[in-house]
Amino acid sequence: MTFNFSAVDPSWLPLIQSALNEVDPDYKRSLLQDPNWLPGKEALFNAFSLPLAQLKVILFGESPYPRAVSANGYAFYDASVDKLWSEQGLSKAVNRATSLRNLIKMLLLAEGLLLPQDLSQAAIAAVNKSNLIQTLPELFDRLKQRGFLLLNASLVLSSKPVQTDLKAWQPFMAKLLHLIAEKAPQTELLLWGRLAQMMDHFQQTHFFKRHYAEHPYNISFIHNPAVLAYFKPLHLLRP
Repeated sequence: MTFNFSAVDPSWLPLIQSALNEVDPDYKRSLLQDPNWLPGKEALFNAFSLPLAQLKVILFGESPYPRAVSANGYAFYDASVDKLWSEQGLSKAVNRATSLRNLIKMLLLAEGLLLPQDLSQAAIAAVNKSNLIQTLPELFDRLKQRGFLLLNASLVLSSKPVQTDLKAWQPFMAKLLHLIAEKAPQTELLLWGRLAQMMDHFQQTHFFKRHYAEHPYNISFIHNPAVLAYFKPLHLLRP
């Protein structure tokens, strides 16, 4: 019994296997024997579907979504959400997912489609969305096209305290960053949230240009000038 690597681009396999060797064997064994953690052994490494040669940015979140229908191995990608918009503004699924709601509002603001003083559903409803992407899968395809690798600082969410799983994955992340620094040294890191920013303690993190922000579940994320400046030229909401 082992983890599933079928979604992983072959260019990542040597790096992942080398980094996995740094993880405590008892911890790995416990994951393989226990089906009650997210995103599960079938989806654990899905984010590595992006070919290594296309890597430009690693966007680090904190940990997987706490719902099996949502957790899919990608940071910030809620697998239960499809449509972005509704007649009222954001779709119901987006509007009730705090981090995702704030992320979409930030992108609308960066695109110049909203005013900073009015991010309401009514204001979003008034935006002409005929020339925008329509679904969350499209948005994450756009991120992938831009070379984003979407990782959580802890790849696992279990019944244990979040810090326990985070600590268990730290050797993996440190080794992975070391190997990426050798293969793709121009990679940039986006560290969103307290848990992601804890990786600044790794010497390997300092090989890269780094950008920091609060986690998107904070409303201040929407107005963060550094975040807006970073995403404005990417036009992620445009097809």
